[in-house]
Amino acid sequence: MTHRTTGRRSLQAVLFDMDGTLVDTERLWWEAVEEVAGGLGHVLTGADQPHVLGRPVEHTAAWLAGVTGAPGEETAGELHRQFADRVRTGIVPRPGARELLDALAREGVPTALVTASPRAVADTVLEALGAGRFAVSVTADDTGRTKPAPDPYLAACRALGVDPAACVAVEDTQTGVTSAESAGCAVLAVPSLAPIAPAAGRTVVGSLEEVTPARLRAMVAPGELRVMSWNLWFGGTKVDGYREKQLKVITESGADVVGLQETYGDAARELADALGWYHHRAGDNLGVISRHPITAVLGDPDVGFYGGAGVRIELDGGRRVDVWSVHLDCAPYGPYEARFDGLAAAELIAHESGRLARMREILRRIADTGDASVPLVLTGDFNAPSHLDRPEVAWPVTRAAEEAGLRDSYREAHPDPVRDPGHTWSPVHAEHEDGSGRPEPQDRIDFVLHRGLTVLDSRTVVTGTPRTWPDVAGNEWPSDHAAVVTVFAAAAAVADRRTAR
Repeated sequence: MTHRTTGRRSLQAVLFDMDGTLVDTERLWWEAVEEVAGGLGHVLTGADQPHVLGRPVEHTAAWLAGVTGAPGEETAGELHRQFADRVRTGIVPRPGARELLDALAREGVPTALVTASPRAVADTVLEALGAGRFAVSVTADDTGRTKPAPDPYLAACRALGVDPAACVAVEDTQTGVTSAESAGCAVLAVPSLAPIAPAAGRTVVGSLEEVTPARLRAMVAPGELRVMSWNLWFGGTKVDGYREKQLKVITESGADVVGLQETYGDAARELADALGWYHHRAGDNLGVISRHPITAVLGDPDVGFYGGAGVRIELDGGRRVDVWSVHLDCAPYGPYEARFDGLAAAELIAHESGRLARMREILRRIADTGDASVPLVLTGDFNAPSHLDRPEVAWPVTRAAEEAGLRDSYREAHPDPVRDPGHTWSPVHAEHEDGSGRPEPQDRIDFVLHRGLTVLDSRTVVTGTPRTWPDVAGNEWPSDHAAVVTVFAAAAAVADRRTAR
């Protein structure tokens, strides 16, 4: 079963204007109007832009008829012909358009084409861009009113079954911006021929090359950061088709950053490349992948199999967060010693000395390389229970992290360990591997700790109903650990545009 995080509005769809936004047709439209207007004795100037840019043919034809006295219907027909001729021979995708559409497709975000152009022109452009890139297309022929009225964007949202407030409209003209904002959408403006001023709920950029799905997501869920901790279990290799299954898990979780353990080489890079994300590989076992740019590497990049490594990421608005991934030694394993050997609390704590020393060294590295003003998230497989879960044993590894100022995000969201144990070990081990038939101790040994953020929600994640070891090759879930996903209110982070590089 998959436990999904709640309490945040997610990006439900991205709605793209066509002319001047995805393809460089605004220039072609201006040229077509310029040609027709010139033939009627009117020379276009910048003052005419509000009647031309982002406007349907009928509006511009009626305006020209008023200016020149020419019949509106005949003018509209000539505008159609002039523009269609140019579109057939001159479509040029805007920089970054195809790349952004592909990135959204990889993350499963639906897209729609919403244009004031007629269906015939839109279909020509769709053919050039690939009609399969869009779930819905709305043209001037499909609504009673077109831009700047909200009707086209409302129609697209109805067709997709989405909430306009959870959508971003991408526009290049003030006419289109007005339409999208009137419909209740957040707007990303990429001005083509005329400037567009920033405003509340509106972001203005110079090019689609600057835009990522994460940036669009932040526009409808501002100030939130979703962090996952996940042990990949021999890189995932125990399960058939593991890489595709890992990608599916990460995508469906909505994670923005993932601290990885047991990467077994290049898993961080391969996952990041497939997602279009950033990554850091530390040794052969640890990594961090992120939607957001990684601006600094923290800790030892040549760390051994066990240890910790981190990165600094930069969120939209210049906020910075440090994210570490930690993997601690697997032996001796306290829950086995407690359940199978009957060791007392003092002995269990004494046997944690190796893990405790390694955690303290990681915490020292964090203190040496970090910045107290920058929020910190520490993810990891500690191979040890938490002192917050078992009052009879003061497990020292998590206590050391707490004494260093780190808080346990899962226990903040779920304070009662009896009602919400949050076990991460193990979804595939019901019995001990030695064949004795003894029940495998179930424990919470994977964590998302933090300093300087506010926890909105935290959940353990396992997809499907995994079969138990050794019959695991066909499992949908490609790990022997559950993942932990925590949603933070990242707006609590200190805004600082300085970037350590």
